[in-house]
Amino acid sequence: MNIQTHKINNNEIAEIIADDIIIQNAEDALDLMGNVYYQGFDKTIIYQKNMTPDFFDLKNKMAGEILQKFSNYRVSLVIIGDFSNFKSKSLNDFIYESNKGKHVNFVASLDEALNALSR
Repeated sequence: MNIQTHKINNNEIAEIIADDIIIQNAEDALDLMGNVYYQGFDKTIIYQKNMTPDFFDLKNKMAGEILQKFSNYRVSLVIIGDFSNFKSKSLNDFIYESNKGKHVNFVASLDEALNALSR
């Protein structure tokens, strides 16, 4: 795992670069958040491919648990991916509602992620 730094409006944003799944569960997410926060970041970008597919199954409540941790610690998170493949209405509603807020967003590109975190 590598961290690519982006600086926008005096905000340092951590883009997580990895080939593997790095978030398998809530503990992994908490470890990642602590790691980037310790390095001075309070905004994080991660890719869909770096998250367990279980995250996108709302029935197991993993997504809610992980996103609540980011929200509680006031660390903004943007997940980049192609979410059109998910046919779950509840997941699509979850993504829609998350994108209305400031702490967690789901976007399709790095440019959209940086734009969301620069607000």
